[in-house]
Amino acid sequence: MTVRFAAIGFAHPHIYGICEALLNAGAELVSFYDTEPERIATFSERYPQAQQAESIEAILEDDSIQVVASASIPNERAPLGAQVMQHGKDFLVAKPAFSSMEQLEEARRVQAETGRIYSVYFGERFHNHATIKAGELVHAGAIGQIVQTVGFGPHRLLGHTPRPDWTFDRSYFGGIINDLASHQMDQFLYFTGSTTAEVVAANIGNFKHTQFPRMHDFGDVMVRSPHATGYVRVDWMTPPGLDTWGDVRLFILGTEGYMELRKNTDIAGRTGGSHLFMVDGKGMHYVECADVELPFGRQFLADVRDRTETAMPQAHCFLASELALQAELKAYELTDLS
Repeated sequence: MTVRFAAIGFAHPHIYGICEALLNAGAELVSFYDTEPERIATFSERYPQAQQAESIEAILEDDSIQVVASASIPNERAPLGAQVMQHGKDFLVAKPAFSSMEQLEEARRVQAETGRIYSVYFGERFHNHATIKAGELVHAGAIGQIVQTVGFGPHRLLGHTPRPDWTFDRSYFGGIINDLASHQMDQFLYFTGSTTAEVVAANIGNFKHTQFPRMHDFGDVMVRSPHATGYVRVDWMTPPGLDTWGDVRLFILGTEGYMELRKNTDIAGRTGGSHLFMVDGKGMHYVECADVELPFGRQFLADVRDRTETAMPQAHCFLASELALQAELKAYELTDLS
């Protein structure tokens, strides 16, 4: 069975990564809906096979559509996801999937009630060849039991592409930790094999972009499960001199070795992204990852057809988001935003 899907809401370009993942795995994009003419024109040009729907309801009421993908404004994602599930469809959304704990709890309730999939496309894992390869190696025991992950998720805030106003107001996206560090929460749970975890401490601040008083540009978190710890740092301070939007890195410490992932760039080193370095009992290794399959799209479509959880367990998806939201609520403000 070919899975048919629609896209609703293009407030963030993550919609294109989501659509490509599904299309590359064999899904059919049949329709879309957005309200901004410029975004509609860009999407239509890229995906001429998709028909523009007259309304969200037209997509929700189309029984031939199994999945809805979205990258709408973050605080609009969870309410849309609830509607999608209540109409008997599965939902695949950009991070952050929720802007408040109340939204998360409502999504949990509706998901349990309907049995539909509410999945978050954590692109730093699902769309990165080095991260996929690291997962294969870790789960094969290459560096022993995982003790800790350390994740850095820096971003560039201002550049050639203007950002919409909601980018600078945390009420729309739940704060910097909820927005950016949801990736690192996902990876902490995945690499350590943790099914429960708690936030130990968190900090937030606005050190550089004080012209935007409704946002923070720095956040860090310490998280802990019964058998592992994690540290996360995210920021909006990537300098203009870097050749990409952020020097995203992940460090994985095991009892028999360690790994470093340089996801987007290897500064003053190899070109491109998806770099994986590993040290184990046999030596120091650079692991080639260019030909590693990105399996998320294939696995997600199988889950849609077979009602399984191979791409990402539903409980894992919700827990990663919960940890990011909890960190925001617990965070100590290092700077005065009043």
